Amino acid sequence: MTEIEVRSLRKRFGNIEALKGVDFEVKSGEIFAFLGPNGAGKTTTINILTGLILKYEGEIFYRGEPFSPHNLKFKKLIGVVPQHNNVDRDLSVEANLKVHGYLHGIFGRRLKEAIDRVLEFTGLTNHKKRKADHLSGGMKRRLVIARALMHNPGILFLDEPTVGLDPAVRRSMWDLIRSVNSLKGCTVFLTTHYIEEAEILADTVVIIDSGRVVACGKPDELKRRVGRYALEIYYQDRIEEEFFETREEALERLKSLDVPAKIREVNLEDVFLKITGRRIEV
Repeated sequence: MTEIEVRSLRKRFGNIEALKGVDFEVKSGEIFAFLGPNGAGKTTTINILTGLILKYEGEIFYRGEPFSPHNLKFKKLIGVVPQHNNVDRDLSVEANLKVHGYLHGIFGRRLKEAIDRVLEFTGLTNHKKRKADHLSGGMKRRLVIARALMHNPGILFLDEPTVGLDPAVRRSMWDLIRSVNSLKGCTVFLTTHYIEEAEILADTVVIIDSGRVVACGKPDELKRRVGRYALEIYYQDRIEEEFFETREEALERLKSLDVPAKIREVNLEDVFLKITGRRIEV
């Protein structure tokens, strides 16, 4: 089943055209990644899909129905984790979750059960009474995710979910995102500029650049369009990549060089480089 369908999505901010006719589909139960550099249009897309930006051109459908940000049915369907940890730092972890529950009409015993459920799921049970301001960056991120899960959304939006986190915390967040997807049966839509994050997590990747979709498919399918192996050649003033189907072909080319070089497997950044002529800059 198609959870989200986007057709010819356009958005302009003054003279800047942030989205230039974007099309894609998100299938039910998948982890869907929007991969691209800063300024590509990733956050603008999420803000439109979640009703934070109201004026745009194009069509959006949730489960076949035209999207309206004023319809509470769509508010209940989605959960949103913004790029920045916008928790109330003066409130406890529990109080932050209570406020979100109230906004979704959850009270009494249902509220307590929902709070206990998301605290256990995100590993925050022992931090229930702590002020949010006293949590680490990784724990704050878990709290924002816990808050978004309070009303059992069918689709979870994660905007740059691991930006600013150290590598160890980032990997623990990847485990949590997988759990949201597999254990809760929640479709996940995430934006990222981290190549590894998209490759490890996503079932489907859309590569976006300068407001346009430049590639879409499963990570392995996208990489096969380029080749299986990349040869990085280190000249004095630049690095060049050449792509090969087999390691043997890459080795033959390597033997012919009189400058340093190395062979590695192709990644999604190579796909971006092949299409746009440049790397993903963070």
